[in-house]
Amino acid sequence: MDLTYTAAEEEFRRELRTWLQANIPEEWRRPGFWELLDADESFRLRRDWERDKAGAGFAGIAWPTEYGGRGGTPGMKAIYDEEMVLANAPRTVNGLGLTFLAPTVMAIGTDAQKKEIIGPMLRNEVIWCQGFSEPGAGSDLAAVATRGVRDGEDFVVNGQKVWTTNAVHGDKIFTLVRTEPGSQRHRGLSMLLIDMHQPGVDARPLKQMSGASEFGEVFFDDARVPATECLGEIGDGWRTAMLLLSFERGASGIAQYTEFRRQYDEIAALAERLGRGRDPVLRGKLARVLTELECLRLHAMHVLTQVEQGRDLGFEASMTKLQWSETYQDLWEIFDDVLGEDATADEVDGVDLRPLHAQAMWSRSVTIWGGSSQVQRNITAERVLGLPR
Repeated sequence: MDLTYTAAEEEFRRELRTWLQANIPEEWRRPGFWELLDADESFRLRRDWERDKAGAGFAGIAWPTEYGGRGGTPGMKAIYDEEMVLANAPRTVNGLGLTFLAPTVMAIGTDAQKKEIIGPMLRNEVIWCQGFSEPGAGSDLAAVATRGVRDGEDFVVNGQKVWTTNAVHGDKIFTLVRTEPGSQRHRGLSMLLIDMHQPGVDARPLKQMSGASEFGEVFFDDARVPATECLGEIGDGWRTAMLLLSFERGASGIAQYTEFRRQYDEIAALAERLGRGRDPVLRGKLARVLTELECLRLHAMHVLTQVEQGRDLGFEASMTKLQWSETYQDLWEIFDDVLGEDATADEVDGVDLRPLHAQAMWSRSVTIWGGSSQVQRNITAERVLGLPR
């Protein structure tokens, strides 16, 4: 495991840090700024800022230059993730497209798809959603029921997707659709690219317990999709979906560690301010989570080392997801312990707790989305450790 970066990578860090310091307004750095901002205004600000960042050459860090990327190393991408968190930079509005769709299009897309999708996505001209989960197909993705019936040169799509991130703000959606009548499970699926502004597509917000509506549900009612808007082969959507999801495997967890460690420091400081810093039980819990965080950091550097050596981590990615999501949830459970009977208060001892409450509520979801902890444990047991079913 290599815990260092090259001279060129450290030079990139200095360049990026300088740009971030000059281009993030001071008010954006205030604790709670983004959590307390109106959702539509937050989306607009982040979309415009990220477009400017792309124009300055700080987007698609590890993408090939032919697609508008920087052509950087995995180490540069890890540094980018870390510095974005340290600078309290705006969270991306096109994360699913940038992480999953773009590299898939680079790998198997047609020339027309590469031209029409990658550049506009990088510049935030087109916001992409992911349509996988359905009311009856969550962790069991192969249970997809949304159907596309061939009608001439088009598919006519009917069905529903749910828990769709950025559904209300999305311009297009890459989604699994059952395009072969009578097919079951992994067979007969296609990855269709659907315009969300056309007739027959209705996106509705889902309000979360934090008050945010980051997720939504999408209804297709005779929505027409040209057959050319299929990523990969028609009927081979499961293979496309597995390729698409595999691109999360290069993520090392550097960004998660950096963000969680800063939140840990905030919670520990709050405990001191409220006079609970000497509570032996609480100190023990803080020490345990701090140990988990440092294990996450070391695991992140291990993953980064493997990726830089060109190794395909495969199903070991499930270990990373399991580790960071469980650690994150453990951290915010301590936040509740710190507050005790004041756990529902908006303010304690002059501290505005609303941004922290938003993070605490969000933490309850991370062991569910992106593959639940139960699913990740099964994958790790069967595919990494070789245990029997």
